[in-house]
Amino acid sequence: MNTIFDFFGRLVRGVLKLALGVAALVFLLSLLLATLVVVLGVSLWALVTGRKPAPAVLFSRFRQTSQRYTQNVWPTGGARRPSGDVVDVQATEVPEPGRDAAGRRGGPDTMARVSH
Repeated sequence: MNTIFDFFGRLVRGVLKLALGVAALVFLLSLLLATLVVVLGVSLWALVTGRKPAPAVLFSRFRQTSQRYTQNVWPTGGARRPSGDVVDVQATEVPEPGRDAAGRRGGPDTMARVSH
């Protein structure tokens, strides 16, 4: 009697897994189809109006800005050019707020300068 219940339990689990797998596949295919329809619609609209699609314009602006701020940051595989002179500086301690250079409390109120 136990073997019959085990068989039906495995059968129900298998059918449930198969149904969920088919549902996931249908969902992914419908999402892909919707994406293709949107891309096709935006492309046709761009052809009709003679303008680039907004996402393409935004992406190209992002790339231009990114290239402007990241020039000479990553080596390109060739010989590396020096980016400038290296300057060594003498390290100095920065006093805590509210203390003077000797480490004593007091002195000007630093928050008064910040709030005005």
